[in-house]
Amino acid sequence: MLIGEKGGRAMAIACDVTHEDATQQAVAAATASFGHIKVLVNGAAFDDPNGTVAETSLADWNKTFAVNVTGAYLMSRAVLASMIASGGGSIIHIASQLGSVAAPRRAAYCSTKGAVIQLAKAMAVDHAADNIRVNSLSPGAVETRRLILRFGDMEKARREAGPKHVLNRLGQPEEVAEAALFLASDAASFVTGADMLVDGGYTAI
Repeated sequence: MLIGEKGGRAMAIACDVTHEDATQQAVAAATASFGHIKVLVNGAAFDDPNGTVAETSLADWNKTFAVNVTGAYLMSRAVLASMIASGGGSIIHIASQLGSVAAPRRAAYCSTKGAVIQLAKAMAVDHAADNIRVNSLSPGAVETRRLILRFGDMEKARREAGPKHVLNRLGQPEEVAEAALFLASDAASFVTGADMLVDGGYTAI
């Protein structure tokens, strides 16, 4: 709605990124409406419960990987033909600062985000000749509903998670969006295979 109000065009498509048919249908619908796809942002994430390996059920482990990693693989696979045919593009996998450093009782999440960072690097190597740049984008803690899931309310999240960042605060969704916009644009034409940290200095210390 906001995109339309600004004069742009947008459409919402329901898609379970863990199912190959669904990803292919979503890409086909987008291509039919907008033509070739030049940018893909893989941002789907499972609301995984906290837990060590011993505490995490196999079902939750598999679901976390299915959404966070396999989802990025399937969406990328579905879009590549169109992107190659259009002369190239940019793929951005939303990872996390926890793909580079660990946090207590986040074994599944940390593992998937590390995998997504490596997936971006491998894809960057494989598709450089197709003029496709592939990068990962790793936010720190950002004020979204996922923090409410973790902490119960945003004030508690700000109080407990904010000081873990050098900037002593949580990130805002707009700050992550600006970084994604950079990676999608020609301003990042010499950037591929990189992990862009937008983490308020979380990993600096």
